[in-house]
Amino acid sequence: MRVLVIEDERGLAAAIARGLAEEGFAVDVTHDGADGLWKAWNEPYDAIVLDIMLPGLSGYEVLRRLRAAEVWTPVLMLTAKDGEYDEADALDLGADDYLRKPFSYVVLVARLRALLRRGAPARPAVLTAGDLALDPARRRCHRAGTEIPLTAREFTLLEFLLRRQDEVVSKTDILTHVWDEHFDGDTNIVEVYIGYLRRKIDVPFHRHTIETVRGAGYRLLATGD
Repeated sequence: MRVLVIEDERGLAAAIARGLAEEGFAVDVTHDGADGLWKAWNEPYDAIVLDIMLPGLSGYEVLRRLRAAEVWTPVLMLTAKDGEYDEADALDLGADDYLRKPFSYVVLVARLRALLRRGAPARPAVLTAGDLALDPARRRCHRAGTEIPLTAREFTLLEFLLRRQDEVVSKTDILTHVWDEHFDGDTNIVEVYIGYLRRKIDVPFHRHTIETVRGAGYRLLATGD
């Protein structure tokens, strides 16, 4: 398995590369974000170990550009920063795992092997259907270049539908995932919020993105039409 290590602390980068090589990995190393981004774009890696604090481009920016370019190589982020918001930012941008320095080398190898077992399925940070785009990390929604303000519940409902696009989802599914499994109010609340969404994301743009499937539920079209 081929791994790219993007780490500006040269001693640490060398130690990681040496240890991974002893475990049977083929390892390439780079010490700045721009060079790492170029390698990740142009070479077939099975996983990337990516530091956050890098010269040139930050690890966050490297990750953002990779995912925007639909490069789904699994990424394990390393950082000396100790904060839950840093971890959340990394995961929201498309990282697969996160490890704080100093870390256990045994844990690093185990997490890399776990990422390799999962492979590299598409998992975009921004959800799209045609010209409709939803960015969960930044809590923003756009259609045809126009920003659409959504309430928290509308946003969650649209995110759920986008993650299940072209599938028929029942009212029960929606209530369980968008409200919660203990919701005991009127199930017509789903219809009400579907109506709210349609008036914001469809009607002004002359689209019919959300279909009603009689007797079954709702379906968001992947084409966004």
